[in-house]
Amino acid sequence: MLQAGFITENKERVISALKKKNFKEMNLIDEVIALDTLRKKIQYQADTTLAEINRISKEVGKLYSQGRREEAETLKHRPAELKETVKKLNEELSKTEQALREKLLLIPNLPHESVPPGTGSEQNEKVAEGGPMPQLPDNAAPHWELMSKYDLIDIEAGTKITGAGFPLYTRRGARLQRALIQFFLDEAIQAGYEEVIPPFLVNEDSAFGTGQLPDKEGQMYETRLDKLYLIPTAEVPVTNIFRDMILEEKDLPVKRVAYSPCFRREAGSYGKDVRGLNRVHQFDKVEIVQIQKPELSYQTLEEMVQYACSLLQKLQLPYRVMKLCGGDMSFASALTYDLEVYSAAQKRWLEVSSVSNFETFQSYRMKLRYRGADNKPHLAHTLNGSALALPRIVAALLENNQTAEGILIPEVLHEYTGFNKIT
Repeated sequence: MLQAGFITENKERVISALKKKNFKEMNLIDEVIALDTLRKKIQYQADTTLAEINRISKEVGKLYSQGRREEAETLKHRPAELKETVKKLNEELSKTEQALREKLLLIPNLPHESVPPGTGSEQNEKVAEGGPMPQLPDNAAPHWELMSKYDLIDIEAGTKITGAGFPLYTRRGARLQRALIQFFLDEAIQAGYEEVIPPFLVNEDSAFGTGQLPDKEGQMYETRLDKLYLIPTAEVPVTNIFRDMILEEKDLPVKRVAYSPCFRREAGSYGKDVRGLNRVHQFDKVEIVQIQKPELSYQTLEEMVQYACSLLQKLQLPYRVMKLCGGDMSFASALTYDLEVYSAAQKRWLEVSSVSNFETFQSYRMKLRYRGADNKPHLAHTLNGSALALPRIVAALLENNQTAEGILIPEVLHEYTGFNKIT
């Protein structure tokens, strides 16, 4: 969440930046400034009135001590009247602050100055690519045919058990899934991330802290009786570990990694875009999270992108890194890179990771701070990234490694799967 004071002091900068995100409700900026100005005015009136109460109270005491009882009796009723004024001012202040907060919640994070303009994914900027591009025959099968042929994933059984978008992994498909999870966790731990296993349901405060509420309420599964939400990503519970905390500067960066299933109601488009594992309601993902000092956060972002790329390199998957344009970014992000792998049978790129810097947008909501060298608390920057999301990784591995003899497993996974080929 942006701070009202920052918006008031930087109106033109805020408007210019929000245009990059194609933000349509610019009237909110003036409304925030007006409410912030009113809030300050009411606060000043309340403070001034309290000061007047203190002054009169001292004056009454002085008059009594001087034996000027009649004057003191006349004046001593005035503080009670002023206290009633303060009460009304505080009620007005509370209403104004609530209205201001409601307006601020509707304003997205400002994009970083390097974010390219654009309205959608077509304007995203390719900044890197790598990995060997597979050469498959024209009759190469898409992953949904391969997972049926080799009895790896049962879409129909998952649909029967729960509904569309909830795949059932079977036999070597389940083992491949578990191998990837373990491989991603081991790599993250080796890179200095501390593993945690978070809850897979969160409360409203947690969902608000990382920006899922109120922006993505319709995309999350909710347990209505308990008002809990199934997590759309481990970013939510892991980042909220540090909500309402003041960390020590010497302990930064904080680095955490977690595996979790992820649950998302929104199923995207129709047709080939949702076939097989392309888009599902439940999927597994390993998430990395960092909390960093502001002056180092963008260096950290680049390091996190390179780390995610290293996983794709070890899996020998063709990939590219896309810097998202303003119109394709999330509500809370200041800068996001998407990592995509090439699906050779589908002849299309599939997103497998998003790595983002949220600057202070989440930490201001969560009151996540660190104590600096000046011994004062400062808002930290929060970052996270998929390392990696499994469904499309599995899809690309199956498609890109298919041969007449079976599906080859990347060498780096052999010790985890216990087999080097699916036949």
